Amino acid sequence: MVILQGDVFWFDPGMPHGSAPGFRRPHVVVQNDAFNSSRIRTIVLCSITSNLERAKAPGNVLLQKGEASLPRPSVVNVSQIVTVDRSLLKEKSGTLSRLRVREIDAGLRAVLKPRELPAVAPPTPRSHERD
Repeated sequence: MVILQGDVFWFDPGMPHGSAPGFRRPHVVVQNDAFNSSRIRTIVLCSITSNLERAKAPGNVLLQKGEASLPRPSVVNVSQIVTVDRSLLKEKSGTLSRLRVREIDAGLRAVLKPRELPAVAPPTPRSHERD
């Protein structure tokens, strides 16, 4: 099966722990197609929730009912990133538009952006002499 960035699959990550996603739910492929078409057996996904309150979180992307054949309005949660073996992705729902994929990419960039570190002063020379 060909798997492309923006494809939405129903996937069950199992029982949730804390705020982690759990139970059968849609996930969107966020991994670049260069990796998707390689021999790498894993795929990087973001979970999708029907909890529309999640749309208020920075970077998350609101989806309308029917996008990628989703049965209700939903939200891509860009902070819930999971890597799975491609063999677990069996039930494809549909594919998101390029515009939506770009919005998800922007959200992922916000989540994964390295923080800016403060400038570090050069070390001061140490004296090796003893008094």
